[in-house]
Amino acid sequence: MGELSIVSILIASILTQNVIFARFLGTCPYLGVSKSLSTAFGMSAAVVFVMTLCTAITYPVYHLLLVPLQMEYMQTISFILVIAALVQVVEIVMKKTARGLYNALGIFLPLITTNCAVLGVALLNITEGLDFVQSLAFTVGIAVGFGLALSIFAGIREQLAVRHIPKVMQGAPIGLITAGILALAFMGFAGL
Repeated sequence: MGELSIVSILIASILTQNVIFARFLGTCPYLGVSKSLSTAFGMSAAVVFVMTLCTAITYPVYHLLLVPLQMEYMQTISFILVIAALVQVVEIVMKKTARGLYNALGIFLPLITTNCAVLGVALLNITEGLDFVQSLAFTVGIAVGFGLALSIFAGIREQLAVRHIPKVMQGAPIGLITAGILALAFMGFAGL
């Protein structure tokens, strides 16, 4: 990805390298928070904020601290610490400013700390050899792609809730089938 433009990185990370449909990271909140559009938008905003700040902090931590000290093996632990601190800040701010959304997200908000998509993006930025600006573009694209996937799925699930679904297919079965169909639909962007 070293020679790619910011626009191509954004488009690829939103559509063809979608964190949910192509990399299969972050599926727990994808399936758990996608029951309504309002919680999907709230979770998407929180993930965009956490992922972007995480990259803005972990990139310099890795390149300016861990590499010069030859402690690259500490990247996962240090990245998890950064993510945990950021999620705590988001949780405190959301609790004070958006109490309804905070309550709606419930346990899934603190679980952003262990959301493999957040850690995965921080690690991918290092392994893909992206510079700082490319890393930020990649992260924003991944976060927007996560939000797009979450919002589309939430909209479909809201419609499924008011439709007649055979009893055996209600709940998780129809949700997983829908998620699979969405993943197949996003595979259509692979030729871009």
